Amino acid sequence: MTTLTLGHFLSLGAMLFALAVIGIFLNRKNLIVLLMAIELMLLAVNMNFVAFSHYLGDMHGQVFVFFILTVAAAESAIGLAILVLLFRNKNNINVDELNSLKG
Repeated sequence: MTTLTLGHFLSLGAMLFALAVIGIFLNRKNLIVLLMAIELMLLAVNMNFVAFSHYLGDMHGQVFVFFILTVAAAESAIGLAILVLLFRNKNNINVDELNSLKG
């Protein structure tokens, strides 16, 4: 039976972060996918914080993760609210067609 080491968790965090970066660069048209990729990036960083916190025996990283999750939840709520308003006004969520944000 093998144990999970710090390298395993850091590798998982790096793969999640790389997947999010690929998601941002491959799909720049859909705002929902962009928001999900940003959330995936934040979760990858949280994975690294928790892994280092557990490895070092310090709780500061895990406490910092709660603050990051709070900011991520607020960002998601505000981002989705803006997305709904843009869809109501423009009838699409294509990033290329939303170049004018005039009131």
